[in-house]
Amino acid sequence: MPEAAEVLGRRNPNRDSRQEALRPALADLGTGLVLEIGCGHGHFLTAYGQAHPDRRCVGVDINQERVERAERKRARAGLPNVRFVRADIEDFLAALPPGSRFAAVFLLFPDPWPKRRHHKNRLMQISFLDSLAEHCLPQARLYFRSDHAGYCRDAARALAGCARWSIVDEPWPFEFATIFQARASHHQSLIAQRER
Repeated sequence: MPEAAEVLGRRNPNRDSRQEALRPALADLGTGLVLEIGCGHGHFLTAYGQAHPDRRCVGVDINQERVERAERKRARAGLPNVRFVRADIEDFLAALPPGSRFAAVFLLFPDPWPKRRHHKNRLMQISFLDSLAEHCLPQARLYFRSDHAGYCRDAARALAGCARWSIVDEPWPFEFATIFQARASHHQSLIAQRER
């Protein structure tokens, strides 16, 4: 029942303690960061960090084993500009230091939750987009990619319905096929710019 308590506006002590535990690990993040939500084993962000050594990158995933594998990959590559954190993305955003802002956010092949009754679990919703915008620099980019046509359509609707983001037509900034992209027969991409 904790989720119901949150919906009713009461504080969730478990969520509060998770966010409190994250704060020390995030204290030195800084600003102008590149964020990958659902970084998996770190393939994409490690390649991105190697190609862009001047950019500080952070990958977030809820699965501890994935984060450990991503961290080993980062260490083998010797990338001081890349870091991986195990956290729920909402807890991560809530635990960020006040000055931390993202210049770019990648959300690549998230779980599409294909059944209609599960659509409420999709990340690309107006409430999440508003929350994410709070932690992004003006003109920041959100890069979304999926092989699920229904999710792409709904993500485009959510972006169109959110005053803080607008879809832009520009080239994808960095190609590196994730495991999910390599398995997909096709995919669609959306790029949005933070407006205010």
